[in-house]
Amino acid sequence: MAQAHVPLTPFHPSLKHTDRERFICIYPAYLDAKKSVQEGRKVPKEYCIENPTYQEIKDVLTAANMNLVIENKIYPKERSKEILHRGRVRVQIKHEDGTPINPDLATRREILKYIGGMIPQLKSRIANPKGGELPAQSTSQQQTGGKKSKGKKR
Repeated sequence: MAQAHVPLTPFHPSLKHTDRERFICIYPAYLDAKKSVQEGRKVPKEYCIENPTYQEIKDVLTAANMNLVIENKIYPKERSKEILHRGRVRVQIKHEDGTPINPDLATRREILKYIGGMIPQLKSRIANPKGGELPAQSTSQQQTGGKKSKGKKR
């Protein structure tokens, strides 16, 4: 993480594949199922997830033993500037000699599809939807009950 504070230099073809400037950039918007291609989605919807975060992308790539850097950036096409939509992940895909680090994940598209397939399997994704639905149901029941009682008072 100490690398995140060192400013990046402009890209130049003479840079090595191990330099951070040569890492590929991945924004969560690339994998968001709610976004259209015009809004920045890069892969087919079958590989997309609703509201991915940079933390989930980081967890998946760390488990795949990829070298990465987290940056506090916002995707330029993102309309909302909230903290939830922040984060850019830079990933190294090639060794210094140009050979892929992981032959199964040799291209940007392969990495995006891999991330899209692995995020739904994360423990945080499996546990949160169940916990997130229950409070939403109880609040909706309370609201409908409140509306009925107001009708009775009239």
